[in-house]
Amino acid sequence: MKILALGGCGDIGRHAVRTLIENEYCSHVVIADINEENARQYASRFGSKASWTRVDISNSHQLKKAFSGVDVIMNTVGPYFRYGLHALRSAIETKRHYMDVCDDWEPTLEMLALDATAREAGVTAIIGLGASPGISNMLAVKAISELDLAQELYTGWDLEEAVPEQIGPQPSAATIHGIHQLTGRIRVLEKGHFVESKPLQRIMLTYPGIPGTSPSWSIGHPEPITFPRYYPSLEKSLNVMTAKRSTIAFIKFLAPLVNTGWLSVQKAGWLAEHTMHKTGHPTTTGPALDVLVDKLHSGLTFLPPLFSLALGKKDGMTAACGCMILSAPQGGMGPVTGVPLAIGISLLANQKLRGPGVFAPEGAVNPDDFFAALGPLCSPPIRSIAELVFITRTWERNSAPRIRRAHSAGS
Repeated sequence: MKILALGGCGDIGRHAVRTLIENEYCSHVVIADINEENARQYASRFGSKASWTRVDISNSHQLKKAFSGVDVIMNTVGPYFRYGLHALRSAIETKRHYMDVCDDWEPTLEMLALDATAREAGVTAIIGLGASPGISNMLAVKAISELDLAQELYTGWDLEEAVPEQIGPQPSAATIHGIHQLTGRIRVLEKGHFVESKPLQRIMLTYPGIPGTSPSWSIGHPEPITFPRYYPSLEKSLNVMTAKRSTIAFIKFLAPLVNTGWLSVQKAGWLAEHTMHKTGHPTTTGPALDVLVDKLHSGLTFLPPLFSLALGKKDGMTAACGCMILSAPQGGMGPVTGVPLAIGISLLANQKLRGPGVFAPEGAVNPDDFFAALGPLCSPPIRSIAELVFITRTWERNSAPRIRRAHSAGS
């Protein structure tokens, strides 16, 4: 299988490319980027198994020319509210399979609307297969499957762990995405209907096995709008983030300035990156249970760093199920987002995806297949799904997590 990696030398794409090249199903990767020197240098690391080309993703002619002769398009060029729909349309028009890590809700709606067109073209497209969305979706499917009836769903992640590995003169696409989804209006599911809501609403959650209630804050994301598509019983669906109080206060200071036009999204992103790095927030992701333990000890939050929480009915009683992962690919936001994308392409190569059509992860990916592939790529590596995915249930009190440090690589 020959893969074109749009943005394949970037902070996320490079980790997906490296994971792809280490697998036998991948015959060749073409690293495509607007910065041809970066693409050339990264491709040179992999010998004959990789090559490079210059591509401006906003140029339809260049895109379609680059798509010629490959089997799958892997797109890690963000922000997706600018480039996602354009890239998917080009893939469908050239009849190439497509995957990305789209984390914006607006293009997600537009891309899902191309489902029939993709089916007619015989194209399988998975959008949003990263960390959140991605791992969070797979955790949510596991949580929902534990209930007889799922009525509410919360997917959540830790903003402190989503800081870019490096900062430069321009804010990263991930930071631009974050500012975009924390300003204006976001779409969520409330009382069975989609509504436009202000982000940064404080949501108190009770996670099974963790004492008390914990604060989280709403943010625009694809999960709240994709899950009702596949699970119509849902009456409420939100994506939430956790963070230090000082971080939330800073974001609440920035958001009105962006909303009223005093600050551009670009400038706000620059301020956010430099402020978070100067305050010493963590920039790497370790074993998830280690992160949770640190939070419990420091009083940051009582919620896991990446989780899904489903509420509903079990045996006629009100019930809740929480799912988190106990390990993750080492190195921070880049690998935690890029490695799941490469796993999606491996599942496509092994004919383990539903298709053709355009899907969110929960509509086409079997979570057991996904986690079986993810476990060995984590640090520490995990061979069993049961050891990777930690499930707590309100109807099983003995499922509460033991607050101890997980064994980490090199310790």
